[in-house]
Amino acid sequence: MNNIDLGENPMLHEEVQKGNPLKNFLVEYVGSVKQPEDDTVTTEMIVETMAKDFPEFLMVVAEENFMRGYHQALEDIEQGEAAMKAEYEKTNASKSTTKKKTGKKKNAKGRKGKTS
Repeated sequence: MNNIDLGENPMLHEEVQKGNPLKNFLVEYVGSVKQPEDDTVTTEMIVETMAKDFPEFLMVVAEENFMRGYHQALEDIEQGEAAMKAEYEKTNASKSTTKKKTGKKKNAKGRKGKTS
């Protein structure tokens, strides 16, 4: 299997702004645990803290995301195969129609040649 470098998600380094009771709590809690020098709490810090303090939550989210992604991939494969099959059948039908139009007719004795 190929090792593909997907890079790093830039959202991990974004500062999380307070805005609702849950975000307020998370920013305050993670800030008190991580104690960043500039008081900035990032998404990555929250994920790290959740992984340490509440791993079962992140596992459910990760498993659900994986299963949905896997299911979508299988559907994409089915659709791709159906599209390839349809294109193949279309191409072959076009070729057989062309052969019929350009092919020589057989005479009464079954030999190819001009018929009158």
